[in-house]
Amino acid sequence: MVLAASAAKRLARLGAAEGKALMLRVAVDGGGCSGFQYRFDLVETAEDDDLRIEADGQTALVDPVSIPFLKGSEIAYVDELAGAQFVVKNPNAASSCGCGVSFSI
Repeated sequence: MVLAASAAKRLARLGAAEGKALMLRVAVDGGGCSGFQYRFDLVETAEDDDLRIEADGQTALVDPVSIPFLKGSEIAYVDELAGAQFVVKNPNAASSCGCGVSFSI
């Protein structure tokens, strides 16, 4: 898994705005229109069993249950006409919904 420079830059900005270091927690939950969905949370602390993905001084965290679903993925931040958001570019996803938040394996 890789934390893209775009995501690291956004995390740095969010942390600066909050006045504290923040990490991005990325998880996969059951649900959504395609079977699984990504969940993003900003957190200050990691769990002992989290996988830490670091880039440019910033950190993303993935829980052990979500790791197999995200293997080989890139976590990025996109700012497009449709909106700005963290996204997962996941080679394991067989299909995804139009908004890119849910996917199937």
